Amino acid sequence: MGRQALYIGRPLDASTRKSLDRRTEIAPHELTTHGVIVGMTGSGKTGLGIVLLEEALRAGIPALILDPKGDMGNLALMFPDLAPADFEPWVDAGQAAREKMSPAQLAARTAETWRSGLTASGLSGDDLRRFRSDVDVHILTPGSTAGVPLDVLGDLSAPDGSWEEDGETLREEIEGLVSGLLILVGIEADPLTSREHILLSNLVEHAWRESRGLDLATLLGQIQEPPIRRLGVFELEAFFPARDRTALAMRLNGLMASPSFTEWMQGEPADVDRLLRAPDGRPRATVVYLAHLSDTERQFVVTLLLSRVVTWMRRQPGTSDLRALVYVDEVFGLAPPTAEPPSKRPLLTLFKQARAQGVGLVVATQNPVDLDYKLMSNAGTWMVGRLQTERDKARIVEALRSAAGDVDVAAWDARIGELGKREFLLRSAGTGKPGLFTSRWAMSYLRGPLTRAEIVRLRGSGTEAESPAARATAQTAADGSPVAPRVTAEVPVRYLDAAAAWAGTVGACAGGALRAGVAMRVRLVFDEERAGLRHEEEWESVLYPLGAHPRPEDAVSVDYDERDFREEPPGGAMFAMPDAPLGKAALFRALRKEMEDHLYRSRTLTLWRNEPLKLFSRVGESEDAFRERCLRAAEDAADGEAAKLRDRYRKRLESARDRRAQAERRVRELRTDVGTRRQQEVVAGAGEVLSLFLGGRRRVRSLSGVASRRAQTMRTQERLQSASEKVEDADDAIRALEDDLASDLEAGWGKWEEAARSITSVEVPLEKTDVRVEDLVLFWG
Repeated sequence: MGRQALYIGRPLDASTRKSLDRRTEIAPHELTTHGVIVGMTGSGKTGLGIVLLEEALRAGIPALILDPKGDMGNLALMFPDLAPADFEPWVDAGQAAREKMSPAQLAARTAETWRSGLTASGLSGDDLRRFRSDVDVHILTPGSTAGVPLDVLGDLSAPDGSWEEDGETLREEIEGLVSGLLILVGIEADPLTSREHILLSNLVEHAWRESRGLDLATLLGQIQEPPIRRLGVFELEAFFPARDRTALAMRLNGLMASPSFTEWMQGEPADVDRLLRAPDGRPRATVVYLAHLSDTERQFVVTLLLSRVVTWMRRQPGTSDLRALVYVDEVFGLAPPTAEPPSKRPLLTLFKQARAQGVGLVVATQNPVDLDYKLMSNAGTWMVGRLQTERDKARIVEALRSAAGDVDVAAWDARIGELGKREFLLRSAGTGKPGLFTSRWAMSYLRGPLTRAEIVRLRGSGTEAESPAARATAQTAADGSPVAPRVTAEVPVRYLDAAAAWAGTVGACAGGALRAGVAMRVRLVFDEERAGLRHEEEWESVLYPLGAHPRPEDAVSVDYDERDFREEPPGGAMFAMPDAPLGKAALFRALRKEMEDHLYRSRTLTLWRNEPLKLFSRVGESEDAFRERCLRAAEDAADGEAAKLRDRYRKRLESARDRRAQAERRVRELRTDVGTRRQQEVVAGAGEVLSLFLGGRRRVRSLSGVASRRAQTMRTQERLQSASEKVEDADDAIRALEDDLASDLEAGWGKWEEAARSITSVEVPLEKTDVRVEDLVLFWG
């Protein structure tokens, strides 16, 4: 197969949300700068990861896939004929019961859905047949014989390589091996300060330098009788006395003596070449199934495998092409931002150095805040789906800005908030701008997480022979047992009443053997100091059926009470044997902690906030009700400002009225004066001055007095006119004052009306101490 572009979906029109008739593709070499897929549960993140792997494998690129949740085994569920009978063994019988149909009917509908989806993506059954013939899908189950077991501890042979040239690389592999081994026995060891880590590392290096292989039994013997006398500048006995070394050996021996531990030392060797290529040379999709392991066991396997990938990688010649892909389906807990688990170092090494040898690393997560910043900033390709919280969005945008300074932060923030299911933003190493796309339909049937019993069934349907233990496991899982498995005394056991309202919702009480489930009641306390809020609520959920490694995000929220459970089993009950170790209290303690961690990370309380008015909504208050309350508060604030205006305008109005009153008094006075003078002039008669002057009967002095009185009357009339105008000016000033008041009132209300509309949502997160599982019950139903 050639190195064709990886077809992951189709572009979406940002405004219409319709897919465009062209492909969204990634050049394989772009993944040598590594990738991150993020998205909340239900965003389509897992489906996109499987599509990306399908495309890499179709291009001839092998993949090592670390599968903490159990989803990636779906790569083996590929049915070229798209026949309902092929789907029927894998459809969810519980879903069929909830939808009131038979499994065969659900399988027929599923087959048609897959046929239509593939056709819309431009794929057919021929593409599926070609994939199945060209690619070897290989499922490994370390610590279990359900799939192909992986020998991670039986052979500690020295890897190829010269200590003079590859000493640093070999020491990194030893560090990963020893760190993981100590974690298995409950010792969190710092490679630089832990006596246990330093001793074991020196013992392994001593053997490898002499090209001698080791096994765990030999290593335990050397702990008590080391072939070395000094550690650093100290004598061995001074640094690590024999009594303490014996205690360490006994602790490791306890691990080896466990009957279940024998499964860790059988199966295929952890050889990277064999993990990436089938014996006939075909590219392999090696799925390392980890869902059945505890956190410490998972840390051990991941650390060991990634350390060996680093060693293998450094022996490869340089290339700019993508030689192999390492995919981690859920990186949570493997490379956290603050802690330093053993898995973190090889992950960071691959992100920083694998490009030169053509090894690409792609990680997926639903919680970007739990991913180390250095790892995120080294990724060249981003596929971002719908996110749960503003914290997650902010972390992604900040990481993008660090990885490429030209990122338009506002555009990313806005677009992430609008994404729907199977919609993603893509920023690849070859382009700076985010592109919107919808993922293509997966060729594999996305069944969801596989249980160990299902892996046994899957393995039995293939070419590999089943072990007797695997056949026994499958038979017990199918038929059930009349005796219920032992459950730790720490957890109460109940039996689901078939009348429970939520039984059908989770697919329980559908007939057949009873399966185990867990019901949990969690107390949540939301504190928001700015809002003066302390809100408590109970969250009830059910995990059913209980898998080997229960995932809190799969819990179904239900409203249950004691009436839903009975103390005695129904008559003739048969019990399906679960993958989970019900007899170990550690399982339920871990589940409590994981549920609390999950809710702490994902659960928020949405409030409405009005920053200008310093208001928060109450719990349960709708946006419309909060908006109405903000409007009333704005009216109160506007009335408060108007009270201040009232004092200012009162003074200005009183001043204007005083001026008008003075002008009116002057007008009245002048009107009286003018009236008197006019009466006198009327008595004198019109033209009297002229007659007297022309008749020569009066002296000039006498006549000038008469004329002067006439002139004074004229001036008094002019003053009256001026005073009248002042009255009008005073009226105009009062009207202008009213206009100013109207403008001030309008502007003041406009400001507060706008403030009332300034409403945003606020996510109130939980603190870790605010989440507590108060009730946990194991039930059979």
